[in-house]
Amino acid sequence: QVQLVESGGGLVQAGGSLRLSCAASGSIFSLNVMGWYRRAPGKARELVATITSGGLTNYADSVKGRFSVSRDNAKSTVYLQMNSLKPEDTAVYYCKITLQRTTLSRLYDYWGQGTQVTVSS
Repeated sequence: QVQLVESGGGLVQAGGSLRLSCAASGSIFSLNVMGWYRRAPGKARELVATITSGGLTNYADSVKGRFSVSRDNAKSTVYLQMNSLKPEDTAVYYCKITLQRTTLSRLYDYWGQGTQVTVSS
């Protein structure tokens, strides 16, 4: 089994920063794409940022230049550094990790439990 544990959410004033972490543990052979999504109240879940195993990143237009996604494969962890936070960034943030559990298995998607980020104006 694989488990994802998120940390780092909280309450911050507009213009502030937060760093989210998501660590995977369990039966992991290789890590593929890792990333972050968010769901704001009354809205659909949306992609925030992803990073491939080769380090290629992709960001939602709304967070480009403010957020930075990174990964530490040795720790099976993905990070989201969020700077210049705005009230519209308020949401529950979920990590998603695509991985291979064994040498012969297909890719599986795993989701974190979600962490609340609240930005006050």
